[in-house]
Amino acid sequence: ATVFLEFWKRRRAVLTYDWDLIDWEDEEEELRPQFEAKYSQVERVNPITGKPEPFQPFPDKLSRLMVSVSGIFFMISLVLTAVFAVVVYRLVAMEQFASFKWYFIKKYWQFATSGTGVCINFMIIMSLNVVYEKVAYLLTDLEHPRTESEWENSFALKMFLFQFVNLNSSIFYIAFFLGRFAGRPGKYNKLFNRWRLEECHPSGCLIDLCLQMGVIMVLKQMWNNFMELGYPLLQNWWSRRKMKRRGQSVENKISLPQWEKDWNLQPMNLHGLMDEYLEMVLQFGFTTIFVAAFPLAPLLALLNNIIEIRLDAYKFVTQWRRPMPARATDIGIWYGILEGIGVLAVITNAFVIAITSDYIPRFVYAYKYGPCTDQGYRQEKCLKGYVNSSLSVFDLSELGMGYSGYCRYRDYRAPPWSSTPYEFTLQFWHVLAARLAFIIVFEHLVFGIKSFIAYLIPDIPKDLCDRMRREKYLVQEMMYEAELEHLQRERKKNGKQYHHEWP
Repeated sequence: ATVFLEFWKRRRAVLTYDWDLIDWEDEEEELRPQFEAKYSQVERVNPITGKPEPFQPFPDKLSRLMVSVSGIFFMISLVLTAVFAVVVYRLVAMEQFASFKWYFIKKYWQFATSGTGVCINFMIIMSLNVVYEKVAYLLTDLEHPRTESEWENSFALKMFLFQFVNLNSSIFYIAFFLGRFAGRPGKYNKLFNRWRLEECHPSGCLIDLCLQMGVIMVLKQMWNNFMELGYPLLQNWWSRRKMKRRGQSVENKISLPQWEKDWNLQPMNLHGLMDEYLEMVLQFGFTTIFVAAFPLAPLLALLNNIIEIRLDAYKFVTQWRRPMPARATDIGIWYGILEGIGVLAVITNAFVIAITSDYIPRFVYAYKYGPCTDQGYRQEKCLKGYVNSSLSVFDLSELGMGYSGYCRYRDYRAPPWSSTPYEFTLQFWHVLAARLAFIIVFEHLVFGIKSFIAYLIPDIPKDLCDRMRREKYLVQEMMYEAELEHLQRERKKNGKQYHHEWP
């Protein structure tokens, strides 16, 4: 992620130079009409232009901002409520699938529960996205931003927060909360005293996490490609069909001037490339935040982007009207969002490796409890007995249902015949301490590498830097020659002797 962003800065510098925007700055933007209409009664002198203009008092701005932030938190809580509803569904479905009549579903009830839960979660995500866009519009208009760029930055940040939480909340639940509070045999924790809390697959939570990410990523990319190309195609087909109904023959339609044919195409989004940026930024989050759990994400993103480049080209050329051009020296607020995702990716991957995967328990067993204790980790034989060590013992007679014998379950608890039955063992605390230590060391190490890479890669390529310095030197030479020539003419005009000297 860091290398990508650093090389993007180099690419941005090249593009800025090629389009002659190195020294270009945004002109003083005009105020939004809504802002002028709202605050026309309160004026102050603009420190840049020196002219009076409408002004938004700080108390009014703060109160509107607080209402907007409250709205954002309310929508995020709505997302978490939807995630909780999916969790409840998984608990109910788990019970039903485990006692299903069909043998195949009864045998693979955990995969059936996860698969149906993911599909329902995806439908909820796509439904809430429509609501979020309208709420983001409402909250942004409520803030009354001063200029159009302020409005777009505020709207972009809200849309990213809404959709990021909407897409990733269920993934965070599976990665860090699923199966952590299920309890143990004989003392399971239940929701509403009715349904047992869901546990991970016996092979670990990474399977559930991988399935969740894979289904959501593939389905969302397919849906986005359909909405970007299929939807405009259907709209244009419908408009042509309506023209035919009005009695316009095919010959008349062909004879229309090009500008009129273009007018019948679909208009571009009101906010230009907002949806394109949002899609790419969310995809960047998918490929970095949980890449340790789903290494196929970058490959799926690459394949999608190769196809989408051509689909976008076809859409811009044949299905949309020509967009209005606008100057820009960078991608605005999106670069800051990408940097924030890069930082979050380090933290989440540290937690995925330490908590979700079995890397740390295996590591602790190999060095502390396995056959290679105090000898160093040399080969796979050091993990011999790991599975037995990771399983605890439960006495079935404690259930009071006439069962006898013992069963095994994944946890680090003392056996029923010990002095402290079912309490956490010393190995549990060793694993917990190792996990926390790994998170701290991993984060500091990767953040250090990130900073070193950012320092190592210059923001501007050396050849471009030399060209810019060359241009600056030539401009100074031209100014010097022009001033010298002007001085020579002035002295000849005044009849003074001219000497080759700097005035």
